[in-house]
Amino acid sequence: MEQYKEEFIHFMIDCDVLRFGDFTTKSGRKTPFFINTGFYRTGGQLEKLGEFYARAIADRFGTDFTVLFGPAYKGIPLSVATTIALSKNHGAEIRYCADRKEIKDHGEGGGLLGGPLGDGDRVIIIEDVTTAGTSIRETYPIIKSCGDVEVIGLMVSVDRMERGTGEKAALDEIAGTFGMQTASIVTMAEVVECLYNKPYNGTIYIDDEKKSRIDAYYEEYGAN
Repeated sequence: MEQYKEEFIHFMIDCDVLRFGDFTTKSGRKTPFFINTGFYRTGGQLEKLGEFYARAIADRFGTDFTVLFGPAYKGIPLSVATTIALSKNHGAEIRYCADRKEIKDHGEGGGLLGGPLGDGDRVIIIEDVTTAGTSIRETYPIIKSCGDVEVIGLMVSVDRMERGTGEKAALDEIAGTFGMQTASIVTMAEVVECLYNKPYNGTIYIDDEKKSRIDAYYEEYGAN
């Protein structure tokens, strides 16, 4: 595993973003682990998060695209922080764009904020995590309605490695349905590899009991 991936896993723990316990995902699944990017709250945390995303995007997609689209609401700070890091660390001037949950009827108006979308744009969508692909199915038509726009990829922080609406992994299903590449900074397999019975700051975050629960979850929801 690349060092920056291990650093990112530890960073999620430091920010209380990666948790183990009893949770329910947006798709209604009961899960023993949860990734909540809403707990990145300080300027320093967001700066570092943007750097991790930018590194992963540059490694997987390069920087030959024009817009980084962050679905509201959590995708908005992700897109802003990451475009800053792409400019600072990778020399790429990328516009950020996001949708509004409510259409603005004054000022510049419209349903988008940030850089405009139009013919010829090449877009990467940035998300926190994707479980069943629900958010992308809502976001994709919004982007495509803006003109002759090519959506080239989706980048998430953690690939939960579970089924979408069918038997395929959610990210694989999205890739096939929308004709785009999908990628993550880390996968849950890498999270387990990094933390299982390996202390971080004196704490074992995935012991035998938690590993057993994670394995049981994937027996039920893991992709074929």
